[in-house]
Amino acid sequence: MAKNNNAKMTQLDIEEQYQTCKRASFFRRLGAYIYDLFTISVVVFIATLLAIIVVLIANKIGSIDLTLYKGATDFLGQSLVFLIYLSVVIIGFFAYFWSQVGQTFGMKICRIRVQNSDGSNITFTQSLIRIATSAFGLGSFMALLKDRNAFQDLWAECEVVLLPKELSNWKGFSTILKLDKK
Repeated sequence: MAKNNNAKMTQLDIEEQYQTCKRASFFRRLGAYIYDLFTISVVVFIATLLAIIVVLIANKIGSIDLTLYKGATDFLGQSLVFLIYLSVVIIGFFAYFWSQVGQTFGMKICRIRVQNSDGSNITFTQSLIRIATSAFGLGSFMALLKDRNAFQDLWAECEVVLLPKELSNWKGFSTILKLDKK
């Protein structure tokens, strides 16, 4: 029982440390955006491979007819369902990482984190608001002004902060371990 209370206290300590972080600059955000473009390209590639496999299996069992198309990729390229599927995959990727971890892979590399002002992770709804209002990253240009939130952060009522090296470990695991040893 005491061990559980210690873990709760440690999490509160980490959230208090997150509150003291300064806001991330535009260039940090841009770096994370570029890294995340590579990451999301891999995710979209895997999702597309899965869709091609499904289409080929559906063609083989007779559920769809590919004779009017040049192949499975031509069929998918003309499919609104495929476009919606890829949109859900991309939105789900960002929404999951922002709401569960506070960082995508690019944000982790650039040591930035999206969070509420109290240091807690944003909600799934906040992450959807960030995506809807980001204008594909153009909303981040507001962060060019010193100590300002980006457009999407204002709408989602959150902030993107620069983490010091002590807090930049995934979910603060090493910080928790250091505090547990004291």
